[in-house]
Amino acid sequence: MQHSNNKVFLHPGEFCFSEKQSHIHTLLGSCISITLWHPKLLIGGMCHFTLPKHPGAKRPTAKEMDGRYADDVIEMFRQETAKHGTKLTEYQAKIFGGGNMMKSKGQNTEDSIGTKNATAAMMLLMNENVDILVAHVGEFGHRRIVFDTNSGNVWVRHVDNDGTRRESINGKV
Repeated sequence: MQHSNNKVFLHPGEFCFSEKQSHIHTLLGSCISITLWHPKLLIGGMCHFTLPKHPGAKRPTAKEMDGRYADDVIEMFRQETAKHGTKLTEYQAKIFGGGNMMKSKGQNTEDSIGTKNATAAMMLLMNENVDILVAHVGEFGHRRIVFDTNSGNVWVRHVDNDGTRRESINGKV
């Protein structure tokens, strides 16, 4: 991954979509980052959401949308892609995070917030017919990721709760 002069760090609830070559960084525990990348236009974006669904019975307006929630993030991606004259289905998606931060190995993880977040990301993208190329989700521990909007690659460092470190590009060792 070549270095970029344009570096962005996303905190929980933040969202970035870039037309220029950028490296978008974040650190994930149970949260999820979705990257969307257009392979012909070399543009894309990344989110860092914390919960699967926006609270409340009614859908938020554009001003009320909040990057902390998966369902709002999909709408934010839809709006950004439309600004560029493209559709969500033209992008490649990758999903990262959803780690179990609280339980020890061997315990049930089906009800963890990380699992719920990962499931929400996959379901929302599948409902939009977006190709999911990589899902590096679940397990225990945290991840640091860097998304290169020029190549579409995502560098991943996954540190397990026991301190074991693994690094990969696009979740592949």
